[in-house]
Amino acid sequence: MSEIRYDKLHDTHVIIAPERLRRPDCNLGHDPLHTQRTCPFCEGNEGITPPEIFAIRSVPSTENTPGWQTRVVPNLYKAVQIETPDTHHLGIFEYWEGFGAHEIIIDTPSHHTSMVEWSLADTVAWLKTLRQRIGDLRRDNRIAYISLFKNEGFQAGSTQSHSHTQLIGLPIIPRVQEERYRRTLHHFLTTQQALVETVLTHETDASVRIVAREGDFTAFCPYASGYPFEVMITSSKAIGQIDTLQEGAINDLSILLMVILQKLKRQLGCLHFNLWIDTPPLYPVMWDGRVIEVDAAYRFSIRIMPRVFRSGGFESGTGMMINPVLPELAAKLLRGGENG
Repeated sequence: MSEIRYDKLHDTHVIIAPERLRRPDCNLGHDPLHTQRTCPFCEGNEGITPPEIFAIRSVPSTENTPGWQTRVVPNLYKAVQIETPDTHHLGIFEYWEGFGAHEIIIDTPSHHTSMVEWSLADTVAWLKTLRQRIGDLRRDNRIAYISLFKNEGFQAGSTQSHSHTQLIGLPIIPRVQEERYRRTLHHFLTTQQALVETVLTHETDASVRIVAREGDFTAFCPYASGYPFEVMITSSKAIGQIDTLQEGAINDLSILLMVILQKLKRQLGCLHFNLWIDTPPLYPVMWDGRVIEVDAAYRFSIRIMPRVFRSGGFESGTGMMINPVLPELAAKLLRGGENG
């Protein structure tokens, strides 16, 4: 029997409908991304991309040359650009100039097509790169919001097979995110507890949707998962945000992230997914004349959304997802089928 579950984190409803379970849409035998001949993201092809913004290098080497572990460049097909004036035009046809940051983080010099193929060192370097880029852009007070995400596989919207991450910084906060910030802050002021912390406490008590733990981090399939085998990784503790994570937290998070991706790969075979890293308000929040520390009210989290089935008109028209896989079953399968 189906259920309409409420997602307290995102203030939306999800239909959990096991009766609609069918063969996955993902096709292991056909991936149009693998037809690309020359990869601009591979080591040795630095001249094909725009000049790099940042890189982690294992050996001393000149920028825009081989010898890097991760590399950040402007997106060649950028949605917004840092060179544009941050001008806001008012009136009936209101708009901002296309100001912002749109960067590509090339996750690894090797032509890995999936995060599942990464080593632990690759994952650590990737997280440290994200930490540096968010920390750097936070200092630009023209940027009000940063979206940090990965599209892996053509089912998830990727247009390059080489593993990469995207960053988009905007002079505005998207309405959906602004509403989420407001709900999260209201919850904190009412309960003196971060909303994610409350959710994770209840998930821990219920235990049936917990998948794995490492250090202060917990991975679980959310109660109102919008996607089959959706996994969220977060911490109940105030450990900082992506740009302030300490070395120990980055190592623990890297281990857990690799464990979860391996588990997803084993269960799904064809693993195409979107990965989204939550970025809370970039600056301290004012409420009723006092400053609310961001780390107290908001928690760092990663959301992994496998693209097992294509969505349709109902989802687009209502904003409600239909998920045919019970999150409790997904968590059990990811744990390895054991009880508890």
